[in-house]
Parts: sequence; C-alpha cells; structure tokens
Amino acid sequence: MADKSFLNWPFFEDRHRVLAERLEAWCAKNLPVDHHNVDAACRELVAKLGKDGWLKPTAVDSENPAPLDVRTLCITRETLARHDGLADFAFAMQGLGTGALSLFGTPGQQRNWLGKTRSGEAISAFALSEPRSGSDVANMEMTATRDGDSYVLSGEKTWISNGGIADLYVVFARTGEAPGAKGLSAFIVPGDVKGLTIAERLEVIAPHPLARLSFDGVRLPASALIGKPGDGFRIAMSVLDVFRSTVGAAALGFARRALDESISRVAERKLFGAPMAELQMVQGHIADMALDVDAAALLVYRAAWTKDMGAPRVTREAAMAKLFATDKAQEVIDKAVQLHGGDGVRKGHIVESLYREIRALRIYEGASDVQKVVIARQVMGAG
Repeated sequence: MADKSFLNWPFFEDRHRVLAERLEAWCAKNLPVDHHNVDAACRELVAKLGKDGWLKPTAVDSENPAPLDVRTLCITRETLARHDGLADFAFAMQGLGTGALSLFGTPGQQRNWLGKTRSGEAISAFALSEPRSGSDVANMEMTATRDGDSYVLSGEKTWISNGGIADLYVVFARTGEAPGAKGLSAFIVPGDVKGLTIAERLEVIAPHPLARLSFDGVRLPASALIGKPGDGFRIAMSVLDVFRSTVGAAALGFARRALDESISRVAERKLFGAPMAELQMVQGHIADMALDVDAAALLVYRAAWTKDMGAPRVTREAAMAKLFATDKAQEVIDKAVQLHGGDGVRKGHIVESLYREIRALRIYEGASDVQKVVIARQVMGAG
C-alpha cells in the first residue's frame, strides 16, 4: 500500500484528500486495462474516466470560470500512474490537449468541445512538436496562411500523443506576424478535417498512441483560431506552465509503485538465510528511494500549490518539479529493478513495465536538459 501521509501536508485541502481516497478505490476496481491493443485501450480509458466523472478537472470554461486546480490534476495523475501508466496518459492528454481552450478559448469554442472531452466522448491532442523543432518551439516551420475568411495549414507535426485517434487537435503553426516565437498561432483542428492524414504511427518502448501528422492544405475557418494571431507561443507556454508539474506527479506515481514493490520484495525474498530487508546495503537502497520520492513530492506539490494560490506563472517551480521528479523516478525504478534481480527485467513484470514507462517523461513537455536552462535563466533573472 502506497504511503498516503503526504496528503496531510499543508499543500492540500480536505477535498483533495477525499479525491485521493475515492480515486484509489476506483483504480483498484478498474485498473489496469488490457494493453494489447493500445488504441482500443486508450479509447476505453477515456470513455471510462469520462463516464465516472474523473475528467471533469481537465478543463474549465466560461460557464465554470474557476481556474484549473493543479493539485487535483497532480493527485489524479500520481494515483493513476501508480496503477496503470496508460490510464495516466489518457487522463493527462484530455487536459493538455484542451488546455489552450480552457485558458484562451472563446465561450463558443469551449461549448463546442470541452463538454465532450470532459465526458470522454471526444479525445484530444496537443500538436506542438515538429521533425526539426521539438524543444525549440520558436523554430517551428508549419505554416497557417490567411486566405479570406480561412486559414490554410501546411506542414508536419510529430510525436503527437493520441495521434491517429484524436477527435480534436490543438495545432500550433507559423502565421508570420513577427520572426521566431512572436509569429506563431494556435488553431482548433477536428480529427476528420480534409487534408489531415496520419503519415506514420510511432512505436516506443512503452506503447502509447503516437503519430506523425501531415497537414496538406488543411482549410479552417477563421473562427478556429485560439486567441489572437501571434499569440501561439504565449498560449503554448501558458499551457505547459500548468501541466508541466503534472508530469512530475506522474513520475512520482511510478516511483511510489516501484518503492512499494521493492519493499514487498525485500521483505519476502530471502538471501543468505534471511530476508533481504535485513541487509544493510538493501536498507540503504530503500532509504535512498524513499528520500527521492518525498523530495520529489515536495517539489511537485509546491509547484501545484503555488499555481493554485494565484501565481500568474510558475515557470521556475514547474521546471524544478518536472526535472527532479522525473530524473529521480528513473533512479528509484532502476534501484527497484536491481532489487528484483532477474524478475526486474522479465517482460510483463510491473517493475520492468515501470522501467519502460518512466523514460519518456524525461523528454516530453521539455527535456531534462531544457529544464536546466529554464531554471538557470529564472534564477539568474533572464527568464
């Protein structure tokens, strides 16, 4: 059983503790799902999460103007990740994919989509990365050209989560109001629009629906623009500012599961005639793992609490939370593999699955190296 004492920290309110307890019971009943068909599993998870009300916190609109509650998002991601990495993925993408609409969409745009994504009727995606511009968003090449009352999108996006199964893509493209970051805009793109094709499905070590998308003269009404022309970079960074902390929370969930599995393993497994838990070297590993988990939790929930308390930006806090939590979760899970011996690398074992799941979190939504640059600039006053 995972340690829940962190819920007594002053970062949380009673509603967060109630949420954690209810979600834990739901996860025990519904997770994990069968992962053999990843697309089908994600559709099932989104539908199930939506039907049971767990997707409601992923989006807000003009009819429910309260800001996104980042602590709720983080607790949910941590809990889901501890039970099933694909469930965490399904939940997270409903929030990230619609974040631009929650924060910058018009009431009409929000009415058209957010009810569907929160109920699990529609799957969302966030299309930012390109073949030659991942973390370097300002170097984006995809274009959106104004043509009367329309915009015409041309180019490619890649590593797009939910690519191929999404009903809604929020797509960023160059509209050219100014060079670099100041010339980007954000658009609502329905998944079935003419000219949008799945150029390639991408397979990774922890299977998720990912794709390279091709936009061949995709024509959209001007009403598909989110915010103003040239606002795209600000919109993307604002969305990431909210959701980056939640990546750390997912990593924290993976790390907690690895620690739980390791504690059970060393208590049950005997070595040299005694439980492994009696060996000082093993105790040292467990202590290091517990320390990293608690330190990561403090950074994650500090960032979430700071945002929830009204801070306009938490760039520094969110970058620290994501960097530390994902890097340390990798170390915690590696120790878990070591403590499990051969079982730790046996395909299908939970620790082996965690080892594959954690690696991508140190890359997406800003790689660890980029987070170091962000933190340094913030600390030195250049960010």
